[in-house]
Amino acid sequence: MSVLVNNDTRLLVQGITGNSGATHARGCLEYGTNVVSGVTPGRGGQVFDDKVPVFDTVVEAREESGCNATMIFVPPAFAADSIMEAVDAGIELVVAITEGIPVADMMRVKTKLAHSKSVLIGPNCPGIITPGQCKIGIMPGYIHKPGDIGVISRSGTLTYEAVWQLTEAGYGQSTCIGIGGDPIHGMTHLQAAQLFTEDPDTRAFILIGEIGGSEEEEAAAWIKENCDKPVAAFIAGATAPPGRRMGHAGAIISGGKGTASAKQEALRDAGIVLADTPAEMGAALIKALG
Repeated sequence: MSVLVNNDTRLLVQGITGNSGATHARGCLEYGTNVVSGVTPGRGGQVFDDKVPVFDTVVEAREESGCNATMIFVPPAFAADSIMEAVDAGIELVVAITEGIPVADMMRVKTKLAHSKSVLIGPNCPGIITPGQCKIGIMPGYIHKPGDIGVISRSGTLTYEAVWQLTEAGYGQSTCIGIGGDPIHGMTHLQAAQLFTEDPDTRAFILIGEIGGSEEEEAAAWIKENCDKPVAAFIAGATAPPGRRMGHAGAIISGGKGTASAKQEALRDAGIVLADTPAEMGAALIKALG
């Protein structure tokens, strides 16, 4: 019951010897994720926590450890190059946690991704988790419960809130994907919705968005025409004034586009059950289930 990650995922951590990389690599290991290698240039030959070999390059890590996913904790100035290094090495899933990567750098990343088979989640995201199988990111693993409800979100905090509400109500999750809130990023709401729609073990899913951009509307249009599973949603930023960024770099209303009301209207038109407040996300999903 999962998309993208499961018990067979073999994780590389880029930036594993830095403070954040080390902390969250240990968190993934403790959760049970199969962390098979790390990369820090100049640290090749070291062993992280007496169990994870460290390499100088992603190509070396790929050849020696058979990693098929990577988690990136590299400073913003170098993170885009780290993403592209992973793509060049053929890593199937790239999860970039780093916040603050320059937009111009991410434009280069998007161009490279368009000509590859790699899937990028992030940057500026909490990551992805299939409860009980694999955690790649910074989310608190203990709030998750294995089940058949998918979660897609631009906000890490709202992801955790939705998951906690579901778990407390007795509904486990198939996979939870934090796609990130930067203006240029990898996986979109639409792509995640397609994955959950196609997954036979995901019964329903929650879509959590916010002001800015048009991704939620695009996902809603696709769901209306192609998805017969129950879907609930919440849009953050309903009270944000036009022209002012709220929280994420991508959460800005410009030229009358990207408003909460426009997104809510599109979601309702698709037959999606909307939560009016974050506290009602779990209840909206239960209502969608009927």
